[in-house]
Amino acid sequence: MEKIKHLHNRAGFGLSPGEWQQKRDWTVPSAVDELFDAARSARALPVENEIDELPDMMSMPDSKEKGAKVAQFLMKEGQKVATLGTEWVGRMASPSESALLERVTLFWHGHFACESKVYTLAVNQLNTLRKHALGPFRELALAVARDPSMIRYLNNQQNRKGQPNENFARELMELFTIGRGHYTEQDVREAARAFTGWSSNIIGEYTFRRGQHDYGSKTFMGKTGNFNGEDIIDILLNRRETALFLTRKIYRYFVNDQPDEMVINDLADLYYNSDYDTGRLLRHIFTADWFYAPANTGNKIKSPVTLMAGIMRALELKFQNDMAPAFIQRSLGQLLFHPPNVAGWPGGKAWIDNATLMLRLNLGAFALSSKEVNLRLKDDPEAAERGKAFKRLSADANLGPILQLTQGKSRQAALETLSAYLLSLQPKLGMAELADALEETDETLFLKKAVAALMSFPEYQLC
Repeated sequence: MEKIKHLHNRAGFGLSPGEWQQKRDWTVPSAVDELFDAARSARALPVENEIDELPDMMSMPDSKEKGAKVAQFLMKEGQKVATLGTEWVGRMASPSESALLERVTLFWHGHFACESKVYTLAVNQLNTLRKHALGPFRELALAVARDPSMIRYLNNQQNRKGQPNENFARELMELFTIGRGHYTEQDVREAARAFTGWSSNIIGEYTFRRGQHDYGSKTFMGKTGNFNGEDIIDILLNRRETALFLTRKIYRYFVNDQPDEMVINDLADLYYNSDYDTGRLLRHIFTADWFYAPANTGNKIKSPVTLMAGIMRALELKFQNDMAPAFIQRSLGQLLFHPPNVAGWPGGKAWIDNATLMLRLNLGAFALSSKEVNLRLKDDPEAAERGKAFKRLSADANLGPILQLTQGKSRQAALETLSAYLLSLQPKLGMAELADALEETDETLFLKKAVAALMSFPEYQLC
């Protein structure tokens, strides 16, 4: 059972109480098969294009009225993007959705970090990442290069023949494919020329502007030809350094922050020789014996989104206000669709600092109690003083499924069961000591307090 729990902690967002009971006797291959089968049957998210009003708005002469309309439009879009983030976390937490697909999409969301301020652009990019998350990396990289949200974020709409903008070309190499130290400034300039004309129109559709494209000969990484952006990506993928860079990042996200270079080299060979088949690489990782070794279990700090989705999954938690999850994300330092920069979220130990520690430790208890709490936004710590923060995390939890795990058991046995379900590591505090500390005569209240207490353990921060 520990292997199945570990698999779902890393390839998803943990097990629901029902799944934990149901899958106790499953083998690793059958559990991995189920994860991939569910991912294949997932559907794209519906898209409502609501930026058709932009052409008329932007064609207005500059005026206070135009400025007010644009500001109102962006405020409305910002709220819709926040709601999209809430809905996405809800899918992560739902046992009826594909946990693997959402977890791998979350990885790519951090890899191809991009701020999306307009709902249609955000949901289209999310669909792009979901569609290609487990497929060939080439298709994903090409789709992202043509993604209007990324084009705008890295200013490629300004990339024109004779006036190249190097932002996207540089980040494509430094962050998205081959990594630092494997390209030159000349490579950046030539790659930028190849991506000239890759643009988007005012309503958020990819557009290739032929008149802005540089059709001249280019020399990139020792090869010369009339290259376009697709050729640049192919040349990058033909370099084994790209497979190594991507595999190391995948390993650190799904396996261990401390890379095992021998294992990573073998994985890079597999990735390279399979034409960068991400699904095949991940299946190999999740079925490898070393993935379940003690050195690779319970050693990764949960990201804020992973932490929140896991709590929601365990408690069947539903927030009464759609904006509450967005405030929690901001308070913990990971607001979906709003990475700190193009490098994404640093992860690891950076998730925990003085600004986030207490909320992380008490998030489960706050959600269960709906007590008043001052959410200090990590990127705007004075927001609460200005009245722009939540005071209460009003949420509805269904404790029935998790309490069923303890039916007919003594208090200490019930605590040991809850600990085995919720924690990836054996806690330092014994369950007999915890039972004494809770001091509650009512059985249901005792177990509710126990769940809140276990979620406040340092071990719950790990997966």
